[in-house]
Amino acid sequence: MLNFLLETFRLGLKNLRLHKLRSLLTALGIIFGVAAVIIMVAIGEGTKQAALEQIRQLGANNILIRSIRPPESTEATGRTSRVLEYGLKRVDLERLKTIQGLSSIVPLKDTEQKVVVGDKSAPAAAAIGTTPDVFRIINLRLARGKLFTQVHYDRAEAVCVLGAKVADQLFPYQDPLNQTVQVGTSGTTTIVLTVIGVLEPTGLRVDSQGAAIMQRDLDQGIYFPLTLAQATFGDAIMRRMAGSFERKNIEVSEVWMRADRVEDVEQIASIAQNLLAISRRGQLTDVDVKAPIEILRNAERLNRMFNFIMVGIASFSLVVGGIGIMNIMLATVTERTREIGIRRALGAKRKHITLQFLIETTVISLTGGMIGILLGGVVAQALPVIVSKLGGGTYPTSIAMWSVIGSFVVSGAIGIGFGLYPAVKAAYMDPIEALRSE
Repeated sequence: MLNFLLETFRLGLKNLRLHKLRSLLTALGIIFGVAAVIIMVAIGEGTKQAALEQIRQLGANNILIRSIRPPESTEATGRTSRVLEYGLKRVDLERLKTIQGLSSIVPLKDTEQKVVVGDKSAPAAAAIGTTPDVFRIINLRLARGKLFTQVHYDRAEAVCVLGAKVADQLFPYQDPLNQTVQVGTSGTTTIVLTVIGVLEPTGLRVDSQGAAIMQRDLDQGIYFPLTLAQATFGDAIMRRMAGSFERKNIEVSEVWMRADRVEDVEQIASIAQNLLAISRRGQLTDVDVKAPIEILRNAERLNRMFNFIMVGIASFSLVVGGIGIMNIMLATVTERTREIGIRRALGAKRKHITLQFLIETTVISLTGGMIGILLGGVVAQALPVIVSKLGGGTYPTSIAMWSVIGSFVVSGAIGIGFGLYPAVKAAYMDPIEALRSE
């Protein structure tokens, strides 16, 4: 039996080699179908991996509660002088600490003050008062120097840690360590902070979903003790512009909470939202509750939908390729009618004829599948480079092994499925009528 299979396989390959161009054209549908499946799935998986990277940076266990400016009426917008009071309060912070299942809770205060070093300024920099736990919770890693500690916090010492981008902007040609940074402008309250540490770049893209949740760039942060921020600037943020004056009273800009377990993140976020809503009579217009794990949930949902649609579309190419195989093999059966008659006259059984044609169609499909895998892999790997060169952005892709194996198996199944009818038709030819064929 084994010798028969090997001989039939060799004969099938010989027939394919006799018509190389026709065999290649027949396999094109399979090639492009398999390549399309791999590329589409790689794009979807790349999006998911990018979301996982953002989750790694922001923390899958974390929940962010941020103060937001509520919508204003037309009358309030037209005033030249106004006082606004909104956002998280210190009493809200104490209430949030009572939620079960939290391992840490960290408040942040954005002073909204200008940051200058001599004649250099960093317009996008954010001077943020916080606690030492912020570096652990948001995964801010130290590049050099040291982080401020609980001792610095308790003593309200004038020290700070710089994000990677703001360090490059303020100190482009010198080491930032032990240099001083002024927070605030002359004529108003200012403090001079000594730089004791510089953070590594977070790798969080400005246009990413993680940055959208943060609504600021972590690499542009200047982090110093919250006790010093409160003692120096208080809760009031005053802004004078031509013909208008605005004063905002914001006690806490952000609160980061870390759950003990990832499974409890969404439940704790819901509890926090309800807790804040109770103190605001059900109107959460000045706070926003976000969990970075929502990025992964959205990415997984979009990935499933994207894969379903794109793999479905790409599958049409495989079906078209299968129809092409059936069409060519039907023509081949007609072309080789006399050969079939001779083989039957010499003792070949119907199963032998069927098997020969099935082997030919399966070889075409599997060969097309392997070429499609190679083509799809090359394009998927090259796509981020091409997009980066043409658009200057990033477009991550990640080849999923299940798409490679699945495409190869499906291509073989299509060869058998669409080749079965021509093979059976050839096997059931009348030998006498086949011998008479010219």
